[in-house]
Amino acid sequence: MENIKLFDVVALMVDLPEHNLWCGQVGTVVEMLAHGQAFEVEFSDFDGRTYESLGLRPDQLMVLHYEPLLAHELVPA
Repeated sequence: MENIKLFDVVALMVDLPEHNLWCGQVGTVVEMLAHGQAFEVEFSDFDGRTYESLGLRPDQLMVLHYEPLLAHELVPA
């Protein structure tokens, strides 16, 4: 699993129908919780309006990348 950091752009890896959030939705990490054991993730629309913000575990998230990564930049699972 990769280390998740503040302001990382992440994709949801699970469906959360109780919050109307679905696998693949994109959000931004806005706060570290429980010493990095959970993260507050903000989900916003194209106009930047937040429509959901909730605490999620690292196993529910995948960090998105905009450039190629080298093997040493990834942390083994």
